[in-house]
Amino acid sequence: MSAAPPPADMPSPRTTTDLLGHDEGETTFLDAWQSGRLAHAWLICGPRGIGKATLAYRIARFVLSGGQGGGLFGDAGLSIAADHPVVRRIASGGHADLKVIERSWADDNKTRLKAEIPVDDVRGIGEFLALTPAEGGWRVVLVDAVDELNRSGANAILKILEEPPKNALLLLVSHSPGRLLPTIRSRCRRLVLQPLSEAVVTTLLRRHQPDLSDGDAAAVARLAQGSIGRALALTEQGGLDLYREMVGLLSGLPRLDVARLHAFGDKIGKGDDGFRTFTELFSGWLAAAATARDDGPGDIVAGETAVRRRMLDSAGLERWVKVWEKTTHLFGRAEAVNLDRKLVVINAFLALERLAGPNR
Repeated sequence: MSAAPPPADMPSPRTTTDLLGHDEGETTFLDAWQSGRLAHAWLICGPRGIGKATLAYRIARFVLSGGQGGGLFGDAGLSIAADHPVVRRIASGGHADLKVIERSWADDNKTRLKAEIPVDDVRGIGEFLALTPAEGGWRVVLVDAVDELNRSGANAILKILEEPPKNALLLLVSHSPGRLLPTIRSRCRRLVLQPLSEAVVTTLLRRHQPDLSDGDAAAVARLAQGSIGRALALTEQGGLDLYREMVGLLSGLPRLDVARLHAFGDKIGKGDDGFRTFTELFSGWLAAAATARDDGPGDIVAGETAVRRRMLDSAGLERWVKVWEKTTHLFGRAEAVNLDRKLVVINAFLALERLAGPNR
C-alpha cells in the first residue's frame, strides 16, 4: 500500500523557518560547528511528526549560509533571517548546494506517496557531493527519511558514508533508527529529539488551526503524544470526534450498543484515513488500559479513566494484554490483505465485550 501524503495543514519543513521544543538539539549541532570538528553525517531521530525534518532544513540553511545565524556565543541558535537568500532558494528548491532525497508521488494526482525511496534516487548523491560547491564551502544532502530507502538504497548510502568528500554534510532523518543497518548508525553522529511537550503542541496547533477552540486544541495535543504532525492529522481527519464516539461505545461495556456499533463501523470502514486514525486511537486507548496506565492522554471524554480501570478489574492485566496484541495484529492484517474494515472494527469491539462480559 502506498503511503498517504502528510496532512494538508502540515507546514512544509522546507519552508518552515521557526522551530519550537528542540533547543537542546540545536545547541548540540551548534557546539559541534563552533568546535571545528563537525561530523560529516548526522542521524536525526525520534518519533514521527515532532520536527526532525524541520531541524534538518534549519541546519542546512545555517551551514549553507556559512553559519551566519549562530551569533558570537550561539545565542541566536541556528536561526537565519527569513529574507536571507539561502532561505528563499531552499524554500523554492533552487539551492545548487543542497540535494534532498525523499519519497516521490505514486500517482499523477498527487494523492499518494511511494512506499519507499528507490536506489536510483540515491545513486546521484556521490556525484553531487564530488562537485565543487557552487556558492561557498559546503554541499549538503538531506534524506527524509533514511528509513524509507529500500535495501539497495541503504547500501548505496552506506558507501557514501564510508568515504565522505571534504566539506560534505549528510543529514539523515530517521523515525526508526533501530531498523537501519548497524553500519549506517555507526558512521553517523546521532541527534535524538524527544516528543514535544503538550504546551508546545498546543501552541503550534493553535498557530496552524486558529479556528480550533482552546479546549479542543488541548485535547488533541494530549492525544497526539508529543507530535505536532499527528495533532494536525487528527484535526484534519476529525480524530477528536472519532475518539469521543469510540470511548462512548466502550463506556457501555460489558454490553455494547449493537446498532450504534454497526453505524460506527459503517463510518470508519469508508476510507483509509478514518480507518488508520481509528486503529491508532483504539490501540493507544487499549494499551493504556492493558498497562494500567493513568498517565495516558487524560480524560478527553469525561470518566474514561474510570472506564479503563473498570475494564482492567473485570479480567486482569494478562488477558487484556492478549486482547491488545490480537487486535493490533488484526489491524495490521486489515491493512496488509485488505480485509472488510467494518468487520474489523466490529470484531475489535466484540473482543472487548467477550472479555469484559460476565461469561468470559
